[in-house]
Amino acid sequence: MGWQTNWTEVLGFVTGALCVWLVARQHIANWPIGIANNIFFIVLFVQPETGLYADAGLQIVFIALAAYGWWSWTHGGGPGSSEALPVRRTTATEWAWLAAAGAVGVLGLTLLLGRATDSTVPFWDALTTGLSLAATYGQCRKLLESWWLWIAADLVYIPLYVYKGLYLTSLLYVVFLALCVAGLLGWRRALPARDARKTLGATA
Repeated sequence: MGWQTNWTEVLGFVTGALCVWLVARQHIANWPIGIANNIFFIVLFVQPETGLYADAGLQIVFIALAAYGWWSWTHGGGPGSSEALPVRRTTATEWAWLAAAGAVGVLGLTLLLGRATDSTVPFWDALTTGLSLAATYGQCRKLLESWWLWIAADLVYIPLYVYKGLYLTSLLYVVFLALCVAGLLGWRRALPARDARKTLGATA
């Protein structure tokens, strides 16, 4: 289509779409695929013509969170547990912590990027970073509302990448947006089934 792209962006597209599809299906393989995706995007974002430095740094944090999420999904979030982590809703306390941490992080990153780098989009780079970190933490804990945070982030990422000339990556985030909606619906369906099993167990 006349777009300028490279193999790093192509590989980021493929691994990213596969990762989100696997998350929506609650498949454990999303974590190693996601780590590969993070590496591809680090290479892409640090290129001078891209200059999305917060997003590049974000990928390193994603790798650490992926390791935590991999363990959490496998062990149910508790030491010695062999049960899979269940989907649940975000508590009011968790929302408060996420909102506070997100606001501080976005403000701090905006100031840092504006003063210490040549970023042309410091606020938007910081905002997508904050939303993505909160969403990834929620994904690690299988919080249903993490999908809403991803949807919000994607709605900013799509025009941001178009502005930066990363058309294939922007298209990838359109795919992400659709997969996030599917993931939200799929995880929401998992809630009543789990609640029903708990009710049956309590009355048995």
